[in-house]
Amino acid sequence: MSAVEMNRSQTGGALARVFARVAAMISVWHRARITRRELNALADRELNDIGLSRGDIEQLARCV
Repeated sequence: MSAVEMNRSQTGGALARVFARVAAMISVWHRARITRRELNALADRELNDIGLSRGDIEQLARCV
């Protein structure tokens, strides 16, 4: 009987890890989306003031 209970807890742990990984991926995607949105809202002159160009936005958003 204890073997069945151990298998259940292992499965539950694996499911929790999968859920945590998916949640982390969604969080990273969301932060990148917000970064893209905010930087794209800036004028070219404002981007230049902070040392960026429009072409830098996607790469920068991936690093956030």
